Amino acid sequence: LDHGADDYLVKPFAFSELSARVRTLMRRDAGRSGSILRIGDLELDTARFEATRAGQLLELTAKEFALLRYFMTYCGEVLSQERLLEHVWDENADPMTNTVRVTVGTLRRKLTSPSDVEAPIETLIGAGYRLRSDVLSVAGDG
Repeated sequence: LDHGADDYLVKPFAFSELSARVRTLMRRDAGRSGSILRIGDLELDTARFEATRAGQLLELTAKEFALLRYFMTYCGEVLSQERLLEHVWDENADPMTNTVRVTVGTLRRKLTSPSDVEAPIETLIGAGYRLRSDVLSVAGDG
């Protein structure tokens, strides 16, 4: 810890303990860095807990915000329901629940602007969901 480490685990350790500590460190670092994620006209300010699309503030729940952050971090990747449950919800989340589908649907509606031909979050049946950067245009990209 004196040489720059933030935390440590003694072997053997439970994976759930490692996962919880990593999530805690990520939350702490996000709050300190004031990092802003940008993809096209979508912006996520993790320090201020604000998301905007084309300059318009999006009203997101804490879970929608966390989900959007994960989508933006892995933009373009297909994210399975299981992966989203593991990283956005907690390890005790029921894999048979429809909470991911419902939350993704709500977030999709909030992100989609009237000028979008397609939704920014794509559903790939049997595989998962993907945030599409090509739909999130910057003003003037037309």
